[in-house]
Amino acid sequence: MAKKPVTRAERLEVVYNQKRWELLKELRSKAIQIMEALERSRLSSIVHGSIARGDVTEKSDIDVFLPQPPSSFLIETALEQAGIPINRRVIMQATPLYAVKGHIEISKQQCVSFPLAKLRPVERGFYKFGGEASLSTLKENARVPGVDKRLMLIEPTSKGHVESTVMGREEAVAHLLGVSLETVFDRVRALRRRDEVGRTGVFIERELLPSETFEEVLKKLADQNPAVRRRLKLYGK
Repeated sequence: MAKKPVTRAERLEVVYNQKRWELLKELRSKAIQIMEALERSRLSSIVHGSIARGDVTEKSDIDVFLPQPPSSFLIETALEQAGIPINRRVIMQATPLYAVKGHIEISKQQCVSFPLAKLRPVERGFYKFGGEASLSTLKENARVPGVDKRLMLIEPTSKGHVESTVMGREEAVAHLLGVSLETVFDRVRALRRRDEVGRTGVFIERELLPSETFEEVLKKLADQNPAVRRRLKLYGK
């Protein structure tokens, strides 16, 4: 069941038990393995979401993201050289306005993703909004603040975290996370809409054949789909 937005006014302290700390350590260890493989090929990446914030559960995904990637070939080669399996490759675009992204699925809960078109500033802010951590941040065992899918601001503490609602505090949250107010309002609208109408489908989801590259399929999609062509023309590759 999807997490629903929460509007309670008070700040709630959440104390982690030993099992949760151990889960965080395990998930971060897996993320570090992927990020180090990319780093060896001079590919800088971040991990975002609950692993960056620390509020992990058994359902937490390991989402590694390359904000400014080179060719997809280098990413795939870096993973293969590290013995990290590539189980599925998918091109996705959430809406006609959002950047087209490549997703390399390692397992059901592990994925490396990267933009195939230039991110708008508000899109880049999505990752900071949810909480993002670099490889060095993970190695330092540090955690960062960010907002979860309930629209609760998660602020790490030595015992766990403190959570409080975002709604009605958008400007303060934008300042704390170092993102634009536009980014906060965009995420609030998107998550509240999902709560009202349910999870909606994506605009494009195209799995690649073994013989195809991300760049080849992007060109085919742009040739066939005016909306993809327009997005690439407006913001570039």
